[in-house]
Amino acid sequence: MRRRCTACSRRATPANARIAVNHGHALRTSGHRDRAIAAYRRALALDPRNGEAWWSLANLKIAALTAADEAAMRALLADASLPEVDRMRLSYALGRRLEDDAQAGESFACYARGAAIARRRGAALIDHRAHAAQVARVFTADFFAARAGWGVDDAAPIFVVGLPRSGSTLVEQILASHAAVEGTMELSYMGAIAARVGDGAEALTRAEVRALGEDYLARAAIHRRLGRPRFVDKMPNNFRHVGLIRLILPRATIIDVRRAPMATCFSCFKQLFAEGQDHSYDLGDLGRYYRYYLTIMRHMTSVQPDAVHRVIYEDLVEATEVEVRRLVAAAGLPFDHACLRFFENDRAVRTVSSEQVRQPIYRSGLDHWTMFAPWLGALRIALGDAIDDWRS
Repeated sequence: MRRRCTACSRRATPANARIAVNHGHALRTSGHRDRAIAAYRRALALDPRNGEAWWSLANLKIAALTAADEAAMRALLADASLPEVDRMRLSYALGRRLEDDAQAGESFACYARGAAIARRRGAALIDHRAHAAQVARVFTADFFAARAGWGVDDAAPIFVVGLPRSGSTLVEQILASHAAVEGTMELSYMGAIAARVGDGAEALTRAEVRALGEDYLARAAIHRRLGRPRFVDKMPNNFRHVGLIRLILPRATIIDVRRAPMATCFSCFKQLFAEGQDHSYDLGDLGRYYRYYLTIMRHMTSVQPDAVHRVIYEDLVEATEVEVRRLVAAAGLPFDHACLRFFENDRAVRTVSSEQVRQPIYRSGLDHWTMFAPWLGALRIALGDAIDDWRS
């Protein structure tokens, strides 16, 4: 089977490592894992120093890297001429290989070296404390009361928000298994609208608010190809914009997916994201970002108590059917048993959790972070009391 898949990959891709990697990404998204592996291996055969191909294999999270791969990666990282971007990706890939081999200390060191490069290459962080204060000042109970009936009266959107690596892709997959719901992708449109509005939400007229809601729906319509009445926008960072969502799309469903902070933050730390998560490359930044997220969500639920349905990832794992039924009901939908068989859904999944949501829920990953606990002191300090007080 492997020989046949490799041959298919060679026929489908010219002798270009970059194209082979992109082919692997497309195959992974569509659920063809073995063919994706073959494409990534094809890329490495063409260019053994290709850091993206190494990281792509590691990022499948299925122990795809071997002892021979480990030796090859170590040799590459010892080469001072290796480009920085490839060094970054190889550091993460070797970290994953060593994690799979239970070598926690050296694995963490590899992740930390990769994260240091990613942080240096990333964008400057926004002032999260100032943004949280602005949200609290603008989006008050009186603000929403004065604008009751504004926005677009359309219940189609379901926003799944939270931090990355908290189970949001799983929740999206469950919802997208419902006959009335289409999963789209992590749409950037709400963030773009928020950037246009800036700190001027209070000055928006009723007509302008409606126009913003219509603009979002028109842009999202491009991704709605199945003709279903509801759709999921799974952009985690939209938690920053819950107030704006409630203003311009007051009937939208908002699902906050939350996971224990140590598990969430360390899972983010060892993940090399494509973009938009520059806070994840430093343990202190991660802890402060989690607290910022809690501050935003707690404020919004205090001023709009029924606006957000919270899913605790650990509860979803331990009592799956109970939590799935609650989730579906919160979206205003009749129960569909297909939501419990979400792992049979063959839809395209574009996030790093694509392989995980194509199998039944498993408990083994809940406390996996504890293997790295000796190296997470800076994260504990930054999280403070959020370590224990995070569910509410």
